[in-house]
Amino acid sequence: MVGFLSVRAISGLESVEAGVYRRSICVGGAQGWIAVAQGAGDWLEVTVDVAQQTVLPEIERRLRRMFDLDAQPQLINPQLAKDPLMAQLAAERPGLRVPGTWDGLELAIRAVLGQQITVVAAIRLAGKLVAQYGAPLETPHAGITHIFPSAEVLAAADLATLGMPKARGRTLSGVAQALLDDPELFEPKASLKESVARLVALPGIGDWTAQYIAMRQMREADAFASGDIGLINALAALEGGPVSARQLLARAEAWRPLRAYAAQHLWTSLSRGD
Repeated sequence: MVGFLSVRAISGLESVEAGVYRRSICVGGAQGWIAVAQGAGDWLEVTVDVAQQTVLPEIERRLRRMFDLDAQPQLINPQLAKDPLMAQLAAERPGLRVPGTWDGLELAIRAVLGQQITVVAAIRLAGKLVAQYGAPLETPHAGITHIFPSAEVLAAADLATLGMPKARGRTLSGVAQALLDDPELFEPKASLKESVARLVALPGIGDWTAQYIAMRQMREADAFASGDIGLINALAALEGGPVSARQLLARAEAWRPLRAYAAQHLWTSLSRGD
């Protein structure tokens, strides 16, 4: 989990040092920062610096979602292990969880920025976005300097000036405006199908982006981005042959209703031996 967050840490917004994840937060208008580290036992140690104590329950709720603390590996692993490949991967990482996110808009912006470019390039763009449009924040941590930009700011901005195609800049602003129009945009719907349908109705949002948001923000356990090149490459490497997006999707039928956890196992397998 820390490795996943470290690779994706946005400059000015997040940092990972010596196994400690830190980030700025804004909850109900209250600004501050948090630090999360592995505890001595089966728990996380969390430091919260925020003026309004009334937002603590919401901070706890977001942290539970972000670190997938409500997952039950003792139930997930036997289900996945019905497939021999997943049995092998689950045995290697029996406690694996699906990383969530702090904020739905932030994740959506990350996902759109990542369309057709590398994770490194997307994170670099996200850092530029935070530096230019995020509100400055004073913290004792040199790497935590800004709050993620608000929907109001992003909806009105010409984000293509950051160095991306104009269409992608319009998509980013459109997502922010959609959230202003519908504050429940990134909340779970009655079903995965409904959650994805609501998102793909937005201009510039395809199935991959919608499934990724459903997985990490809406905590849809069966969300699955079948066109993801990382998943395709991981399955090809594990099974020793070329794999198409169609073949991956068919293969994933065996992993229902926990395809999100299967996807995380596949992504994680790419880093084995690093």
